[in-house]
Amino acid sequence: MRTIIISEPGKVAVTETEMPKVKEGEALLKLLYGGICGSDLGTYRGTFAYASYPRIPGHEFSAQIVEIGENDRGLKPGMIVTCNPYFNCQKCYSCERGLVNCCESNETMGAQRDGAFSEYITMPIERIYDGKGLNPKQLALIEPFCISYHGVSRADVKKGDKVLVIGAGTIGVLAAIAAKAKGGEVYIVDVAEEKLQYAYETFGLAGMIKNDSKEEFMNRVNEITGEHHGFDVCIEAVGLPSTFQNCIDAAAYGGRIVLIGVGKKNLDFNFTLIQKKELNIFGSRNALKADFTELIDLVKSGEIDLEKIVMNPDSTDVKKKSEYELDEADRAFEEFSKYGGSKLKVLIHFSDPS
Repeated sequence: MRTIIISEPGKVAVTETEMPKVKEGEALLKLLYGGICGSDLGTYRGTFAYASYPRIPGHEFSAQIVEIGENDRGLKPGMIVTCNPYFNCQKCYSCERGLVNCCESNETMGAQRDGAFSEYITMPIERIYDGKGLNPKQLALIEPFCISYHGVSRADVKKGDKVLVIGAGTIGVLAAIAAKAKGGEVYIVDVAEEKLQYAYETFGLAGMIKNDSKEEFMNRVNEITGEHHGFDVCIEAVGLPSTFQNCIDAAAYGGRIVLIGVGKKNLDFNFTLIQKKELNIFGSRNALKADFTELIDLVKSGEIDLEKIVMNPDSTDVKKKSEYELDEADRAFEEFSKYGGSKLKVLIHFSDPS
Protein backbone atom coordinates (compact mmCIF):
# COMPACT_ATOMS: atom_id res chain seq x y z
CA MET A 1 0.00 0.00 0.00
CA ARG A 2 1.01 3.66 -0.29
CA THR A 3 1.86 5.80 2.74
CA ILE A 4 2.72 9.48 3.16
CA ILE A 5 5.91 10.00 5.19
CA ILE A 6 7.55 13.22 6.37
CA SER A 7 11.18 12.09 6.62
CA GLU A 8 12.46 15.46 7.87
CA PRO A 9 11.30 19.08 7.76
CA GLY A 10 10.41 20.03 4.21
CA LYS A 11 10.53 16.48 2.81
CA VAL A 12 7.34 14.53 2.01
CA ALA A 13 7.16 11.33 -0.02
CA VAL A 14 4.52 8.73 -0.91
CA THR A 15 6.20 5.41 -0.08
CA GLU A 16 5.31 1.76 -0.50
CA THR A 17 4.74 0.12 2.91
CA GLU A 18 3.38 -3.21 4.12
CA MET A 19 -0.31 -3.71 4.82
CA PRO A 20 -1.08 -3.49 8.55
CA LYS A 21 -1.91 -6.64 10.51
CA VAL A 22 -5.21 -6.61 12.34
CA LYS A 23 -4.95 -7.43 16.05
CA GLU A 24 -7.74 -8.58 18.33
CA GLY A 25 -10.08 -5.73 19.14
CA GLU A 26 -9.09 -3.80 16.00
CA ALA A 27 -10.67 -3.13 12.63
CA LEU A 28 -9.08 -2.74 9.21
CA LEU A 29 -10.04 0.55 7.57
CA LYS A 30 -9.60 1.91 4.06
CA LEU A 31 -8.84 5.62 4.15
CA LEU A 32 -11.11 7.89 2.08
CA TYR A 33 -10.15 11.51 2.90
CA GLY A 34 -7.52 12.99 5.17
CA GLY A 35 -7.22 16.60 6.31
CA ILE A 36 -3.84 18.28 6.76
CA CYS A 37 -3.91 19.70 10.28
CA GLY A 38 -1.91 22.69 11.48
CA SER A 39 0.19 20.23 13.48
CA ASP A 40 0.93 18.22 10.32
CA LEU A 41 1.95 21.44 8.61
CA GLY A 42 4.09 22.30 11.64
CA THR A 43 5.78 18.90 11.38
CA TYR A 44 6.47 19.62 7.71
CA ARG A 45 7.88 23.05 8.60
CA GLY A 46 9.81 21.82 11.65
CA THR A 47 7.90 24.12 14.01
CA PHE A 48 5.51 21.71 15.75
CA ALA A 49 6.26 21.28 19.46
CA TYR A 50 5.63 17.50 19.46
CA ALA A 51 7.23 16.60 16.11
CA SER A 52 9.75 13.81 15.60
CA TYR A 53 10.98 12.17 12.38
CA PRO A 54 10.36 10.19 10.29
CA ARG A 55 6.62 10.55 10.80
CA ILE A 56 3.47 9.39 9.05
CA PRO A 57 1.17 12.41 9.45
CA GLY A 58 -2.57 12.60 9.76
CA HIS A 59 -5.27 12.39 12.42
CA GLU A 60 -8.21 14.01 10.60
CA PHE A 61 -9.78 11.39 8.36
CA SER A 62 -12.73 9.41 7.12
CA ALA A 63 -12.55 5.72 6.30
CA GLN A 64 -14.55 2.69 5.27
CA ILE A 65 -14.57 -0.43 7.41
CA VAL A 66 -13.01 -3.33 5.51
CA GLU A 67 -12.76 -5.94 8.25
CA ILE A 68 -14.19 -5.92 11.77
CA GLY A 69 -15.16 -8.55 14.33
CA GLU A 70 -18.28 -8.82 16.44
CA ASN A 71 -18.85 -5.68 18.48
CA ASP A 72 -21.51 -3.98 20.58
CA ARG A 73 -21.37 -0.71 18.60
CA GLY A 74 -23.23 -1.80 15.51
CA LEU A 75 -20.14 -1.34 13.34
CA LYS A 76 -20.00 -3.48 10.20
CA PRO A 77 -17.90 -3.83 7.03
CA GLY A 78 -18.75 -1.21 4.43
CA MET A 79 -19.72 1.52 6.93
CA ILE A 80 -18.22 5.00 6.51
CA VAL A 81 -16.70 6.18 9.79
CA THR A 82 -14.33 8.57 11.52
CA CYS A 83 -12.12 7.91 14.53
CA ASN A 84 -10.76 9.32 17.77
CA PRO A 85 -6.98 9.66 17.16
CA TYR A 86 -5.84 10.48 20.75
CA PHE A 87 -4.32 7.44 22.44
CA ASN A 88 -4.23 7.60 26.25
CA CYS A 89 -2.38 5.43 28.77
CA GLN A 90 -5.44 4.71 30.99
CA LYS A 91 -3.14 4.71 34.03
CA CYS A 92 -2.13 8.29 34.86
CA TYR A 93 -3.99 10.61 37.25
CA SER A 94 -5.74 12.38 34.35
CA CYS A 95 -7.00 9.11 32.89
CA GLU A 96 -8.12 7.90 36.32
CA ARG A 97 -10.34 10.99 36.56
CA GLY A 98 -11.76 10.50 33.06
CA LEU A 99 -9.72 13.35 31.55
CA VAL A 100 -8.39 11.08 28.81
CA ASN A 101 -8.01 13.98 26.36
CA CYS A 102 -5.16 15.39 28.47
CA CYS A 103 -3.50 12.10 29.39
CA GLU A 104 0.00 12.72 30.75
CA SER A 105 1.35 10.27 28.16
CA ASN A 106 -1.01 11.23 25.34
CA GLU A 107 -0.03 10.04 21.87
CA THR A 108 -1.95 11.72 19.06
CA MET A 109 -1.77 10.08 15.65
CA GLY A 110 0.55 12.02 13.37
CA ALA A 111 2.24 13.69 16.34
CA GLN A 112 3.64 11.45 19.09
CA ARG A 113 2.86 8.31 17.05
CA ASP A 114 2.45 7.55 13.37
CA GLY A 115 -0.72 8.84 11.80
CA ALA A 116 -3.44 7.73 9.43
CA PHE A 117 -2.12 8.84 6.05
CA SER A 118 -1.88 5.38 4.52
CA GLU A 119 -4.26 3.63 2.15
CA TYR A 120 -5.13 1.17 4.93
CA ILE A 121 -4.88 1.47 8.72
CA THR A 122 -5.99 -0.45 11.77
CA MET A 123 -7.86 1.16 14.67
CA PRO A 124 -9.15 -0.10 18.02
CA ILE A 125 -12.87 -0.69 17.63
CA GLU A 126 -13.72 1.55 20.61
CA ARG A 127 -12.15 4.51 18.75
CA ILE A 128 -14.33 4.14 15.65
CA TYR A 129 -17.50 6.25 15.33
CA ASP A 130 -20.42 5.57 13.01
CA GLY A 131 -20.65 8.41 10.47
CA LYS A 132 -24.48 8.17 10.48
CA GLY A 133 -24.71 8.84 6.78
CA LEU A 134 -22.39 11.85 6.58
CA ASN A 135 -20.28 11.85 3.44
CA PRO A 136 -16.52 11.14 3.55
CA LYS A 137 -15.52 14.82 3.25
CA GLN A 138 -17.78 15.83 6.14
CA LEU A 139 -16.45 13.04 8.32
CA ALA A 140 -12.84 14.01 7.63
CA LEU A 141 -13.71 17.45 9.06
CA ILE A 142 -15.29 16.20 12.29
CA GLU A 143 -12.01 15.82 14.24
CA PRO A 144 -10.82 19.43 13.78
CA PHE A 145 -14.35 20.60 14.59
CA CYS A 146 -14.08 18.58 17.82
CA ILE A 147 -10.85 20.38 18.77
CA SER A 148 -12.56 23.75 18.39
CA TYR A 149 -15.84 22.66 19.96
CA HIS A 150 -14.04 21.28 23.01
CA GLY A 151 -12.27 24.61 23.51
CA VAL A 152 -15.50 26.59 23.15
CA SER A 153 -17.12 24.26 25.67
CA ARG A 154 -14.24 24.95 28.08
CA ALA A 155 -15.04 28.65 27.75
CA ASP A 156 -18.69 27.96 28.62
CA VAL A 157 -19.90 30.31 25.90
CA LYS A 158 -23.45 31.50 26.61
CA LYS A 159 -26.08 33.31 24.58
CA GLY A 160 -25.17 37.00 24.29
CA ASP A 161 -21.47 36.60 25.15
CA LYS A 162 -19.15 38.73 23.07
CA VAL A 163 -16.56 36.25 21.79
CA LEU A 164 -13.22 37.03 20.16
CA VAL A 165 -11.52 34.24 18.20
CA ILE A 166 -7.90 34.96 17.31
CA GLY A 167 -6.87 32.96 14.27
CA ALA A 168 -8.78 32.44 11.02
CA GLY A 169 -7.20 29.10 10.26
CA THR A 170 -9.30 25.95 10.35
CA ILE A 171 -9.38 25.61 14.15
CA GLY A 172 -10.13 29.30 14.68
CA VAL A 173 -12.93 29.39 12.11
CA LEU A 174 -14.45 26.21 13.51
CA ALA A 175 -14.22 27.71 17.01
CA ALA A 176 -16.08 30.75 15.71
CA ILE A 177 -18.76 28.50 14.21
CA ALA A 178 -19.08 26.56 17.48
CA ALA A 179 -19.27 29.74 19.58
CA LYS A 180 -21.94 31.16 17.28
CA ALA A 181 -23.92 27.92 17.54
CA LYS A 182 -23.88 28.35 21.33
CA GLY A 183 -25.34 31.86 21.01
CA GLY A 184 -22.19 33.97 21.09
CA GLU A 185 -21.72 37.25 19.22
CA VAL A 186 -18.52 36.24 17.47
CA TYR A 187 -15.70 38.36 16.05
CA ILE A 188 -12.67 36.85 14.32
CA VAL A 189 -9.07 38.12 14.06
CA ASP A 190 -6.20 37.34 11.72
CA VAL A 191 -3.45 38.89 9.60
CA ALA A 192 -4.54 36.97 6.47
CA GLU A 193 -7.22 39.17 4.94
CA GLU A 194 -8.55 36.62 2.44
CA LYS A 195 -9.27 33.96 5.07
CA LEU A 196 -10.59 36.59 7.45
CA GLN A 197 -13.06 37.93 4.90
CA TYR A 198 -14.11 34.41 3.89
CA ALA A 199 -14.82 33.35 7.48
CA TYR A 200 -16.73 36.54 8.26
CA GLU A 201 -18.94 36.40 5.17
CA THR A 202 -19.40 32.63 4.81
CA PHE A 203 -20.35 31.85 8.39
CA GLY A 204 -22.24 35.04 9.23
CA LEU A 205 -20.00 36.25 12.04
CA ALA A 206 -20.63 39.53 13.85
CA GLY A 207 -17.39 41.16 12.71
CA MET A 208 -13.71 40.82 11.91
CA ILE A 209 -10.46 42.49 12.92
CA LYS A 210 -7.31 42.55 10.81
CA ASN A 211 -4.46 42.31 13.28
CA ASP A 212 -2.11 44.85 11.67
CA SER A 213 -0.70 46.24 14.92
CA LYS A 214 -1.31 46.08 18.66
CA GLU A 215 -2.59 49.66 18.64
CA GLU A 216 -5.09 49.11 15.83
CA PHE A 217 -6.13 45.81 17.37
CA MET A 218 -7.00 47.46 20.69
CA ASN A 219 -8.72 50.37 18.93
CA ARG A 220 -11.05 47.88 17.25
CA VAL A 221 -11.60 45.98 20.50
CA ASN A 222 -12.66 49.22 22.20
CA GLU A 223 -14.88 50.18 19.27
CA ILE A 224 -16.69 46.86 19.44
CA THR A 225 -17.00 46.42 23.21
CA GLY A 226 -16.88 49.97 24.52
CA GLU A 227 -13.88 51.70 26.04
CA HIS A 228 -12.09 49.37 28.48
CA HIS A 229 -14.89 46.80 28.47
CA GLY A 230 -13.37 43.94 26.49
CA PHE A 231 -14.69 40.56 25.38
CA ASP A 232 -16.44 38.04 27.62
CA VAL A 233 -14.53 35.21 25.94
CA CYS A 234 -11.24 35.22 24.02
CA ILE A 235 -10.13 32.08 22.19
CA GLU A 236 -6.51 31.75 21.06
CA ALA A 237 -6.21 29.48 18.00
CA VAL A 238 -2.79 30.42 16.63
CA GLY A 239 -0.12 29.41 19.15
CA LEU A 240 2.02 32.56 19.14
CA PRO A 241 3.08 34.65 22.16
CA SER A 242 1.69 37.80 20.53
CA THR A 243 -1.76 36.30 19.96
CA PHE A 244 -1.99 35.02 23.54
CA GLN A 245 -1.06 38.53 24.66
CA ASN A 246 -3.86 39.82 22.43
CA CYS A 247 -6.27 37.66 24.41
CA ILE A 248 -5.00 38.97 27.75
CA ASP A 249 -5.36 42.55 26.53
CA ALA A 250 -8.77 42.11 24.88
CA ALA A 251 -10.48 40.14 27.65
CA ALA A 252 -12.99 41.90 29.88
CA TYR A 253 -12.54 42.01 33.62
CA GLY A 254 -13.75 38.60 34.80
CA GLY A 255 -13.43 37.28 31.24
CA ARG A 256 -12.60 33.77 30.08
CA ILE A 257 -9.60 32.90 27.90
CA VAL A 258 -9.09 29.55 26.20
CA LEU A 259 -5.77 28.52 24.68
CA ILE A 260 -6.18 26.01 21.83
CA GLY A 261 -3.14 27.01 19.74
CA VAL A 262 0.11 25.07 20.15
CA GLY A 263 3.47 26.87 19.98
CA LYS A 264 7.12 26.53 20.96
CA LYS A 265 7.91 30.10 22.06
CA ASN A 266 7.76 31.80 25.46
CA LEU A 267 5.79 34.91 26.41
CA ASP A 268 7.15 37.51 28.79
CA PHE A 269 4.21 39.61 30.03
CA ASN A 270 2.84 41.47 33.01
CA PHE A 271 1.11 38.53 34.68
CA THR A 272 -0.49 40.80 37.28
CA LEU A 273 -3.08 41.55 34.59
CA ILE A 274 -4.49 38.09 35.28
CA GLN A 275 -4.99 39.04 38.94
CA LYS A 276 -6.14 42.57 38.19
CA LYS A 277 -8.80 41.44 35.71
CA GLU A 278 -9.54 38.22 37.64
CA LEU A 279 -9.24 36.33 34.38
CA ASN A 280 -10.24 32.72 33.99
CA ILE A 281 -7.65 31.03 31.75
CA PHE A 282 -8.18 27.53 30.40
CA GLY A 283 -6.08 25.21 28.33
CA SER A 284 -7.86 23.00 25.82
CA ARG A 285 -6.31 19.83 24.50
CA ASN A 286 -7.73 17.29 22.07
CA ALA A 287 -11.38 16.24 22.49
CA LEU A 288 -13.60 13.62 24.07
CA LYS A 289 -15.88 10.93 22.67
CA ALA A 290 -18.88 13.12 23.51
CA ASP A 291 -17.50 15.89 21.28
CA PHE A 292 -17.33 13.49 18.31
CA THR A 293 -20.81 12.05 18.78
CA GLU A 294 -22.45 15.43 19.43
CA LEU A 295 -20.87 17.01 16.36
CA ILE A 296 -21.71 14.12 14.04
CA ASP A 297 -25.34 14.62 15.10
CA LEU A 298 -25.07 18.42 14.76
CA VAL A 299 -23.69 18.25 11.22
CA LYS A 300 -26.23 15.56 10.29
CA SER A 301 -29.02 17.92 11.42
CA GLY A 302 -28.02 20.32 8.63
CA GLU A 303 -27.56 23.23 11.03
CA ILE A 304 -23.92 23.67 9.94
CA ASP A 305 -22.51 23.28 6.43
CA LEU A 306 -19.16 21.93 7.51
CA GLU A 307 -17.82 21.47 3.97
CA LYS A 308 -17.61 25.25 3.58
CA ILE A 309 -14.48 25.12 5.72
CA VAL A 310 -12.79 23.94 2.51
CA MET A 311 -12.23 27.11 0.47
CA ASN A 312 -12.28 26.87 -3.31
CA PRO A 313 -12.56 23.05 -3.47
CA ASP A 314 -12.62 23.01 -7.28
CA SER A 315 -9.83 25.53 -7.86
CA THR A 316 -6.80 24.56 -9.93
CA ASP A 317 -4.90 27.69 -8.85
CA VAL A 318 -1.95 26.54 -6.70
CA LYS A 319 -2.55 29.47 -4.35
CA LYS A 320 -6.13 28.39 -3.71
CA LYS A 321 -6.24 24.64 -4.43
CA SER A 322 -7.65 22.80 -1.42
CA GLU A 323 -8.09 19.19 -2.55
CA TYR A 324 -5.31 16.87 -3.73
CA GLU A 325 -4.91 13.24 -4.70
CA LEU A 326 -2.68 10.89 -2.72
CA ASP A 327 0.08 11.01 -5.33
CA GLU A 328 0.14 14.81 -4.95
CA ALA A 329 0.91 14.69 -1.22
CA ASP A 330 4.27 16.46 -1.51
CA ARG A 331 2.64 19.20 -3.55
CA ALA A 332 -0.23 19.47 -1.04
CA PHE A 333 2.14 20.14 1.87
CA GLU A 334 4.41 22.46 -0.11
CA GLU A 335 1.59 24.61 -1.47
CA PHE A 336 -0.30 24.69 1.85
CA SER A 337 2.89 25.86 3.56
CA LYS A 338 3.59 28.47 0.91
CA TYR A 339 0.07 29.78 0.31
CA GLY A 340 -1.59 29.18 3.67
CA GLY A 341 -3.05 32.68 3.67
CA SER A 342 -5.39 31.64 0.85
CA LYS A 343 -6.38 28.21 2.17
CA LEU A 344 -8.35 26.98 5.15
CA LYS A 345 -8.69 23.20 5.23
CA VAL A 346 -6.67 21.16 2.75
CA LEU A 347 -7.88 17.63 2.03
CA ILE A 348 -6.11 14.65 0.48
CA HIS A 349 -8.28 12.14 -1.39
CA PHE A 350 -7.10 8.59 -0.76
CA SER A 351 -9.91 6.53 -2.27
CA ASP A 352 -13.66 6.26 -2.85
CA PRO A 353 -16.02 4.00 -0.91
CA SER A 354 -16.39 0.57 -2.48
